[in-house]
Parts: sequence; structure tokens; C-alpha cells
Amino acid sequence: MTSMTGSGAASTESETTAGLGLRGWLTLITVCAAQFMISLDFSIVTVALPAIDRGLDFGGASQLQWVMTAFILPTAGFLLLFGRVSDLVGRRPLFILGLVIVTAFSLVAGLATAPWMLIAARAGQGVGSAMVGATALALLTASFPEGPRRDKALGVSGALLSLGFVVGTIAGGVITSGLNWRWTMLILVIMGAVVLVGAVMLLDKHEERHPARLDVPGALLATVGLLALVYGISTVGDVGWGSPAALVPLIAAVVLLGAFLAVEGKVKAPLAPLSILRRRTVKWGGLTGLITFGMCGGTTVLLSLYMQDVLHWSPLVTGVGFLAEGIAAMVAGSLAAKFIGRVGTPAILVIGLLVQGLGTAAMLLLPQNGDVVLLTVTTAALGFGHVLSVVSFIGTMTSGVPGEHTGLASGLAQTAQQVGSAVGVAVLAAVVAAATVPDPAAPEAAALDGLRSGLLVSAIVTLGGVVVALLFLRKPQQAGGGDRAADPASSQAVTAS
Repeated sequence: MTSMTGSGAASTESETTAGLGLRGWLTLITVCAAQFMISLDFSIVTVALPAIDRGLDFGGASQLQWVMTAFILPTAGFLLLFGRVSDLVGRRPLFILGLVIVTAFSLVAGLATAPWMLIAARAGQGVGSAMVGATALALLTASFPEGPRRDKALGVSGALLSLGFVVGTIAGGVITSGLNWRWTMLILVIMGAVVLVGAVMLLDKHEERHPARLDVPGALLATVGLLALVYGISTVGDVGWGSPAALVPLIAAVVLLGAFLAVEGKVKAPLAPLSILRRRTVKWGGLTGLITFGMCGGTTVLLSLYMQDVLHWSPLVTGVGFLAEGIAAMVAGSLAAKFIGRVGTPAILVIGLLVQGLGTAAMLLLPQNGDVVLLTVTTAALGFGHVLSVVSFIGTMTSGVPGEHTGLASGLAQTAQQVGSAVGVAVLAAVVAAATVPDPAAPEAAALDGLRSGLLVSAIVTLGGVVVALLFLRKPQQAGGGDRAADPASSQAVTAS
């Protein structure tokens, strides 16, 4: 028994230290650069919105929010569809097509001369981003086998996703101040062209495909349902939860997604087989992903408001204020594979959510006059815990999924990311709005009170994710339960004992 355990440990250690190889690293850089570009596309515009309003005469915040919403809607709404399409037609061609679409519409957005033109271009970017997002994870999981190499790849991917958001915030301020808001779009054209060359040259042309009929009714119900859900959530921040403008699409989303589940149980070739949706790792792993993305995204927005409305920092300085979060995200991404190799994916998911939740809770101590050290430590904890959670939740959702469904599993993971981000921002913004009592004599104190309420909810929800991970993802499901182990290392340990 002792020799078997030692042999297994040595084998695991050997696999953990195994490198990705030159081609593996180039492939990883290409796929991660595409994900970085999509993350950058989302955040780089946020700081530039006032300049866009002045340049194109949008006419106020209610119209200006469509610059963001037009991108988010198709990105989230089409992920599940494109994830399944990639399983049928191939991930490489859909990934390349997505890059072409993002690059082309980024050029249109950068040259836009009217609000409608920019909004249409942003929607086009969203469609291309959905293609890239749905296939990028599938390409990673197909290129790197389950285990330490995949964990390392997912660690780099998770770090760059978070870093893309932070860099986008900083770059948006720098570009808008030094050049022109149009360069926030035109820089994506340059990046897209470079990544496109890498994708054509490096990605495997002989990938396995699984020909089958596309579930058209399921595709329509899922896509329209997700579009209605994200639209309703995106509208809440402006009109409130009780407004028909938000309630009608949200109710429609519940009905459509419920009908989608009913249809999937009856058709011969479902878009998302219920056997996949019912997998413990997919179902509960997806929930933890929705929590970590939603609360991290929402908390980041609240921190931006704290820096600008309470501390009165400029947009550029505010972007720099998130630097610790970005650095911590990179460190977590580089260490995630080693951590998972030592204690397993479920444990790292718990630790990541715990660090993110405790870091968010500590933000309740941020004072009205500012504390750079506390801000640095808490944002670093947010970024570090978030990336550990992202790597482990994606590893959980894609682990053990049959090859013909890896695109679907990746699409589900990306959907959790996009929907989670939309939900988190909307919910926390609503909490802050309800808790803020205007005080003309002390506007900063009033704003801080409201923000603390939002941070408290974010911390509670994130720590609730810890409970979910402990209860439902702590150990592999036994044979016959319809699930494979969520963590290969844990599976080997069970076998060895």
C-alpha cells in the first residue's frame, strides 16, 4: 500500500511539473490573447463613455448605456448556441470566424459617425465575442488533457480574463485622455489581426467533429430566453425591479428557459442534453461560477464608485487603483495549477471563494477619507480569490464531459460568466440605490453608506458560494451516479486507497 501511494504521488508530481511545450505555449497564448481581447473590449469602453457621449451626441445616460448593453446581450445570449455549434462544425473555424467578426466590427465602431452605427457595431462585436468565448475554452480543454497541463492552461486563461478587465479600465482612461475614444475600438482591430494570424497558423486543423442535427427549437428557446434574461437584468439598474420594462423580459426569460428544458427532454438530438445539465459538476459548478463572476464584477463597479464618488479620484487614477487586483490575478493564475495538484480542485474552489468573500467583507472598513493600504490589500484579495475560483470552477464544469459535449460545457461556463456579471452588477447596484439616503450636507458619507450595503451583500453571497462548494462539490460522485469525479487527483486518491 505504501509503495503504491508513493508511486502515485511521484507520478502526480511528475505530471504537475510537466511543461506545455513550445507549440502548447504558443497555442495557449493565442487562445488567451483572444479571451484577453474580449475582456478588454468589455471594460475599455466604460471609462470612455462620457467622451463617446460628447463625440456622438447620444443624449444622456439612458441612451448611452446601449453602448454596453448592445455588446453584453449577444455575447451572453448566443454563447450556449455557439458552444453547441462548435461541437458540430468544429471549434477552430468558429473561433476564427468570431475573431474576424470582432475585428471587422471594431473597425466599424472606431469609425462610427452616429449613435446607431456605434450601437450596431457593438452588437456585431458581441456576436463575434460569443463565438470566441464559446470556443476558446473548448480549444483549451481539447488541446490540453485533463490534469496538471489543463490546470496550468486554465490558470493562465483565468488570470488574463481578470487582467483584461483591469487593463481595459486603465487603458480606457489613458487612451481617452491622450488620444481619442475611437482608439479604444481601433486598438482591438490591431490585436484582432495579430491573434487571427496566430489562430490560422497554430490551431489544429484536424480536430474531431461530431456531425449531428442542430436542435432548432431548443436553440431558439435558449437564445431568446437568455437574451430576454440579460436584457431584463441590464434594464433593472435604470428602471428598477418593479418596472414593466424589466419585469416583462424577466418573466419571458423564465417561461422561455423553462420551455427549453421541457423541449430538451423530448428531442432526439438536444442542444443541451439533460444528462449534461443534470451533472452535479455542471449544475453546482456553474452556480459557483455565476457567484464568483457576479460578485467580483459587481464589487469592482462599487469600488470604482467609491474611488470616484467618495474619494474623488480621476478615471485614470481609479484605473490605476485596480492595479493590485490585476497583479494578484496574474499571481493566482500562475499558482492555481500547483495548488490544485496538491489539494485538489474542490478544495481550491472553496479557498478561492473564501478569499474573495473575506476580501470583500474587509472592504466594509474602507473609510471616507481613503486608506490606500487597505484598498490595495482588499482588491488584491478579491483578484486572487476570484481567479482561483474561476480556474477551479471551469475545471469542475469541463472535467469528465464527453468529447462531443466539450463545446457545450465550455459554452455553459462562459454563459455563467456573462450572466453572472450582468446579474451581479444589477443586483448590487439596486441594493446601493435602495440603501443610499441622499444628504446634500454630506454626499460622500451618504454614498459610502449605500456602497457598504452593496459590499455586505456581495460578501454574504460569495461566502454562500463557499457553502455550495462544500455541500455539493467537496468530493467526487461515486460510480453509477451519472457523474465522473470533479477532480482527477481526488479520483486517483480514492482508487489508491
